[in-house]
Amino acid sequence: MIATTLADAAEAVGGRLAGGADPAATITGEVVVDSRKVAPGALFVAVAGEHADGHDFAEAAVRDGAVAVLATRETGTPAIVVDDVVEALGRLARAVTDRLTATTVVGITGSSGKTSTKDLIAQVLAHAGTTIAPPGSFNNEIGLPLTALSADQDTRHLVLEMGARGVGHIAYLCGVVPPRIGVVLNVGTAHLGEFGDRATIAKAKGELVEALPADGLAVLNGDDPLVRAMAERTSARVVFVGEGANADIRAEDVRLDDQGRASFTLRTPDGDAPVILRLYGEHHVANALACAAVARELGMSAVQIAAALGEAGPVSRWRMEVTERADGVTVVNDAYNANPDSMRAALKALAAMAHGRRTWAVLGEMRELGDASLAEHDAIGRLVVRLNIGRLVAVGGREAAWMDIAAKNEGSWGEESVLVPDTQAAVDLLRSELRAGDIVLVKASRGAALEHVAFALTDDAAVAAETGDATAVAGEVRR
Repeated sequence: MIATTLADAAEAVGGRLAGGADPAATITGEVVVDSRKVAPGALFVAVAGEHADGHDFAEAAVRDGAVAVLATRETGTPAIVVDDVVEALGRLARAVTDRLTATTVVGITGSSGKTSTKDLIAQVLAHAGTTIAPPGSFNNEIGLPLTALSADQDTRHLVLEMGARGVGHIAYLCGVVPPRIGVVLNVGTAHLGEFGDRATIAKAKGELVEALPADGLAVLNGDDPLVRAMAERTSARVVFVGEGANADIRAEDVRLDDQGRASFTLRTPDGDAPVILRLYGEHHVANALACAAVARELGMSAVQIAAALGEAGPVSRWRMEVTERADGVTVVNDAYNANPDSMRAALKALAAMAHGRRTWAVLGEMRELGDASLAEHDAIGRLVVRLNIGRLVAVGGREAAWMDIAAKNEGSWGEESVLVPDTQAAVDLLRSELRAGDIVLVKASRGAALEHVAFALTDDAAVAAETGDATAVAGEVRR
């Protein structure tokens, strides 16, 4: 973070100093919402979460070196007192990032693929200058400003993921940290139960391009009609990416290797280059094209972009995370989250990885689909059969049962599909029936906690103990 005095911070957020806070004291460290991450010079933000109230940890935070606490009440410590901590955090991020005159802000949204694309863009842009991007999916009104506040005068690129659970959310995030480049990946069915229909999802996602300045750039997926139509909603320049002939930056000759990793020819107005991705799944081609458009705008050539894409690997956990066991079993942990689009992409990647090996799809429910839930779970069950996946293990209650029934109806399956009540039952089944050479995909919405199936199969006790404590509060909320 750029060094900021408490007096300046209080003025920026419309707060008052309390608890003996020294106006001249300077925030030189990170802004954090997890008191366990406090280091000397930090500002501790006392967020009242679902399971804990940050105000209860104010004294410990100051004792560990925090300069002050951003709070809604006096805490007996140096503090900046405000009416709304989250709103104040956004105001502080805006005030600080407005001082980053040499930094290009890139915003990314879409129904699926945001985190993977954010990770790709951050890795590629790092070849062209210091780049800051959030861990995981810090994409909401807490996670986004926290990421922005970690930038300083040396930061050349600030890459931000923007999620939404309703109309107006992305517009708010763009007001917190205005982007110059905006990327819209797709309009799918994630959170359909909250939005109501895809047109409303498109309205919400398009708020990103509406916020771009006239000298900015909108990178739009030209293969998605709802995204392509967003070109009419922005005053910025528009670049279409995709596999269609009308894309400005496109992929041709897309191929998958025997591990399901894509390669293609990158076509740009300035030249072409071959790309070989290390990531699993054909869906990463669209993510790579969006990345290429951003990198080209920031001065990288097609050859440089292709080389950087080829070096990029998985960054965020539990997203097509592949582990090869010593006995020849491959475990694909894609259990961080799921919606119909990402579920289809993961299943297609699993099928591409098969090459004669027996494949298992261990699937849990996809949440927040509203009235479309039955149809979408039914479609996934049938897709498992159509892709010739060897076995389906549906984990959970009603939604899992829908997938199991659909698979059996589609393929007249018997033992090929099984419904189990919970993760332990899934683990027990897999441990008894897996054999060398099998490939297991594990995927569901976050609340299903299917990552524990993957942990058990890989015997990764250290990872299994990891709970991502800060993410539950800070950023991984909106999609």
